[in-house]
Amino acid sequence: MNKIKKTYIIDDDPIYIFGLKRIINQTDFCDSADVFNNGLEAITKIKELQTENKPLPDLILLDINMPIMDGWEFIEEFGKLDINKSTIIYIISSSIDPSDYERAMRINEVKSYIVKPIKPEDLGKIAVEFNQNM
Repeated sequence: MNKIKKTYIIDDDPIYIFGLKRIINQTDFCDSADVFNNGLEAITKIKELQTENKPLPDLILLDINMPIMDGWEFIEEFGKLDINKSTIIYIISSSIDPSDYERAMRINEVKSYIVKPIKPEDLGKIAVEFNQNM
């Protein structure tokens, strides 16, 4: 089983981030997890890595409700990038609005939609799906 090397967590909730990073460490989910408090920070970093020809994240765990650049805007900007690597995006949101789920599932870059709080078994499922895509 291939281990996920780099994960980006894009979320503005410090309590959620603390809990998620703890679960990631306990489950040995990935080699590294970088945190961005909004989509603009993350897209700026991805563009920087792309310019420097450095490895992009394998996986993005993306919230949709954030200040500055929300998850939908991030996905729109991400989709405009000319990326050779397949980066998998999971929406991780507290929204239970069916229209958010339906919108997410219409986006090619989005693999799935998970309602917060994320649990260790959710990360296990993501790891299995990641390996099926490799």
